[in-house]
Amino acid sequence: MGKYWSKTTESITPYVCGEQPKDKKYIKLNTNESPYAPSPKVLNAIKSAADEDIRLYPDPNCDRLRKTISSYYGLRSDQVFVGNGSDEVLAMSFLAFFNGDEAIVFPDVSYSFYPVYAGLYGIKYRLAKLNEDFSIPVEEFLKSNGGVVFPNPNAPTGRCMDTEKIREILKNNRDRVVIIDEAYVDFGGNSVVGLIKDYPNLLVVQTLSKSRSLAGLRVGFALGQEELIEGLNRIKNSFNSYTVNRVSNAAAVAAMEDEKYFEECVGKIVSTRETTVRRLEKLGFKVIPSKSNFIFITHPLFAARELFAKLREKGVLVRYFDKDRIDNYMRVTIGSDNDMNVFIEKVKEIIGKGV
Repeated sequence: MGKYWSKTTESITPYVCGEQPKDKKYIKLNTNESPYAPSPKVLNAIKSAADEDIRLYPDPNCDRLRKTISSYYGLRSDQVFVGNGSDEVLAMSFLAFFNGDEAIVFPDVSYSFYPVYAGLYGIKYRLAKLNEDFSIPVEEFLKSNGGVVFPNPNAPTGRCMDTEKIREILKNNRDRVVIIDEAYVDFGGNSVVGLIKDYPNLLVVQTLSKSRSLAGLRVGFALGQEELIEGLNRIKNSFNSYTVNRVSNAAAVAAMEDEKYFEECVGKIVSTRETTVRRLEKLGFKVIPSKSNFIFITHPLFAARELFAKLREKGVLVRYFDKDRIDNYMRVTIGSDNDMNVFIEKVKEIIGKGV
C-alpha cells in the first residue's frame, strides 16, 4: 500500500489490459485491434492537422466531428458526445448517471472495466449470471436496479442480443439509464441507435478503435437524447474541457466519412472470422457464435491456460482470463488471413504434440 494513497486508491482493483510485450515480434491477437491500416484519407487528414495550429487548444465541443457522427446516424449534433475512446466515455457515463445507493446491473462475464468503474465511483452493482450458452439473461435486467450496462455484442464472448430483447429492457427501466456498449457492433451486430428517438433512457456508446482502425488515437462517442448528452458534458467539463486533440478530431472525421474503406475492412474481418471458425471446429474446438472481431473458443481435450502459454512461446498472443466459468476459454482477435493461418498452424503443432 502506498503511504500517501487515498482510501479510494487503496481499495480499487485496476483494469488489466491485454499484454503488450516487447521482448520479440508477436502476432497480436489479444487486444481486438484491426489488422488493417486506417483509411488513406485518415492518414492524409492527420498530416494536414499536424501543423502549427497544434500550439492551440482543440475545439472543446468537437463540433465538426459531432456533426459528422450525427449525420451518419440520422441524429442531431446535440445528441452526440465525444471523448478519448469509449473507455473514457463509459467512465464518465457511470459518474453521470449511476448513484451509489442502488445497485446497477451488468453481466458476470462481460467487459472487466465495468466493476472497476463501479469501484472507483463507489457504485454498488449486481452481476447477472450469463446462461449456460453465454447468452445474456434478459430477465435479470427487468428487476429493480439503479441502471443497466452491457456490451452488445458482449465481450469476451462475442454473442449478440436481438433488438426486441433490448427494447424489453428499455421499457422495463424507464426511470433508469440503460447503456448499450456497442464497441463491436460493426462486425455483424444490430445497433440500437434507431431506438434513441423512443427511449430517453437509452445511451449507446461506440468507438472508432476497432472497425475504423483508430485504436492509437483514442476516439469514442455516445449517442442519446439531449438530457443524457448534457449530463455527460457536465461531467466532462468538470474534468477536462479539451478531451479530444486536434489530430484525433481530424482523423475521426475522415474515418467516418470514408464509408467505402470502412465496409471493405469490416467485410474482410467478418470473412476471415467465419473461415477461422470453420477451421477451428474441424480441430475439435467449440466456438461461441460471434458477431464481433474476436472469437471465444475452448477445446474439450486441451486446457486453455496451456494452449495460451504455448501459443505465446510460439510468438502468437491471444487473451486468457483466469476467471470463474471462462477459465477454459481463450479470446482470439481476428487478424489478417496470414495472421490466422499462422495461428491455426501453431494450434495444430501444439495439439499434435499434446499439452
